[in-house]
Amino acid sequence: MTSTQTKTRFYSSRIDLPEDTRSQVITILNQSLATTLDLKTQVKQAHWNVKGLNFYSLHLLFDELAGELEGYVDMIAERVTALGGYAMGTARRAASESILPEYPLDIDNGTDHIVALADRFGVYAKSLREAIDKTDNLGDADTADLYTEISRTADMRLWFLEAHLQGDSNQPLRSH
Repeated sequence: MTSTQTKTRFYSSRIDLPEDTRSQVITILNQSLATTLDLKTQVKQAHWNVKGLNFYSLHLLFDELAGELEGYVDMIAERVTALGGYAMGTARRAASESILPEYPLDIDNGTDHIVALADRFGVYAKSLREAIDKTDNLGDADTADLYTEISRTADMRLWFLEAHLQGDSNQPLRSH
């Protein structure tokens, strides 16, 4: 991740949070926006390229995950603008600011995609919990609540992915 920290610009707003608080929260939200966009595209990569015995069920699961992430992209970006900030949601921004590792482009096996996605969902879920704490400590309970909502689903989806790996003695729960 290369951070391109820029001074937060604001729209005119009557929101009652101090500008310094809003600036810090917007920075956190824009980081999450980049990571969520990146995760969505990585899930779509798996969706388009999965092959194997469980193709159909994984193809549908991956599409469902991507759809949920698209909704979170919108929620995060809209929270940025509700705070009077500018949402930084371009593909280039996501690529440069995401905390996720690059997705392996040479896999097609369903299990390999599940491992790769579970690894990324684990990183993503951890970042959401950190954002809950940071935004709550900054006094923005609404943003912390938004992160809590996303976190619950991310944890559930991580569980779904990991459940596919449990009982398969040939695959580790986590890749290294």
